[in-house]
Amino acid sequence: MKKKRMLALGLSIIMALSLTACGGGDNAEKQPAQETQETQKTQEAEPEAAPEADTAGDTAEAEGETEAAEGTDLSAAITLWTYPIGNWGDSATVESLVASFNQKYPNITVTVEYLDYTNGDDQVNTAIEGGQAPDLVMEGPERLVANWGARGLMVDLSDLFASEAGGEIYESVNSACKSSDGKYYEYPLCMVAHCMAINQNMFEAADAMQYLDAENHTWTTENFLKAVQAVYDSGQENVGAIYCSGQGGDQGTRAIINNLYSSTFTNAEHTAYTADTAENIKALETLYAQDGINFDASINGGEEITLFRNGTLAMSFCWNAAQQINSDNAAAGTTNNGDTILPMLFPSDDGKTELCGGIWGFGVFDNGDQTKIDAAKTFIDFICNDPDQVNESVKASTYFPVRPTLTGIYDGTETADTMNTFSTYFMPSMGDYYQVVPGWAEARTEWWNMLQRIGTGGDVATEVATFVENANAAAGAGQ
Repeated sequence: MKKKRMLALGLSIIMALSLTACGGGDNAEKQPAQETQETQKTQEAEPEAAPEADTAGDTAEAEGETEAAEGTDLSAAITLWTYPIGNWGDSATVESLVASFNQKYPNITVTVEYLDYTNGDDQVNTAIEGGQAPDLVMEGPERLVANWGARGLMVDLSDLFASEAGGEIYESVNSACKSSDGKYYEYPLCMVAHCMAINQNMFEAADAMQYLDAENHTWTTENFLKAVQAVYDSGQENVGAIYCSGQGGDQGTRAIINNLYSSTFTNAEHTAYTADTAENIKALETLYAQDGINFDASINGGEEITLFRNGTLAMSFCWNAAQQINSDNAAAGTTNNGDTILPMLFPSDDGKTELCGGIWGFGVFDNGDQTKIDAAKTFIDFICNDPDQVNESVKASTYFPVRPTLTGIYDGTETADTMNTFSTYFMPSMGDYYQVVPGWAEARTEWWNMLQRIGTGGDVATEVATFVENANAAAGAGQ
């Protein structure tokens, strides 16, 4: 049996990503803080008709002041719990956003608590059980819609979607935020397509760049395997890792497996898990047999990124735009020792990669207090829709807007070129948002348990069948 081991050299710091997860919403663990960027406004008020008299301008101004005053009449104290979606996990950034909100709504107090993807779910569930659920949570549909929403704990936000801005949201995002009974349990702010990345210097040294299209960030399954073999043969024992110590970053392992031979993880209706296809089984068998690809039960997605950044690994399956612009340990787009990081689409046999996406926004717990519910909705509307605020809200995520009318978010910033690359070459490949299948939390656990069993020599077909059986039992499929 092929021995599967992973060097753990240099793993002195566990990096948390927003993947998602690589956690929630399949964001990664906590993303590092990024400098606040200069505000870029992309929406301007439509010109008003010329006043008929000199007093018309004064009248309009007075009406505006009255409207603003009415907006401040609402008085409440609400709690916001946020998972680490980009810099929404950074207290300084969030405090600045809340301060902007309070300039317009000074009578609504917002207390923030910061969650991570290790204990965050336990904290929320404990609060729910104790009757102390937060008023607002920032996360993705897999929690807000498929979990807490499906359990009848969330407020229907359909009225926000009925607004002009709500009507502009991409249809695929709109659908992910809606339950099967037509209720909206998430109002989205931002999204990203997760990808992979390679250490370009290592690939160049191994003469492996010939196997990929660097300009378009693409490669075929056949050439991916050739590249991995070339890097391994050059002396790099650990090329890539199928990490599986937990759910962190699991969108990366799902994506590499589903894309290699063009298969699926769930059905199109999002009612059942379909990972037991011949194509997925072939992909897992291929990865297990490939020199340089190791199934590693000691690390998750965030830890895989740390190993990639410090040169232990030659590629990462847990990557996205926020990771590419991270400069905590070295210049953005480079490893700790200065090697160039090249983001890549996952390889596919049919030339069509489908990337797992992350969609993040806000949900409101129904705590029985209508005043707090109204205040929470007011906060959501300001953060996501106010024309003078929304760009800063999206930039704080380090991801992309969910409305096509919001353009040029990163223009004029030092990350503009990188964000444009991801917008051009990666976002169009965002695939089906399937993370709303019932039983999602249980399915994620079953997934990494399955990978662990395969990594220790378990029969692939048997282990995948066990995964599907257990995941579909949790989903209630076929009942």
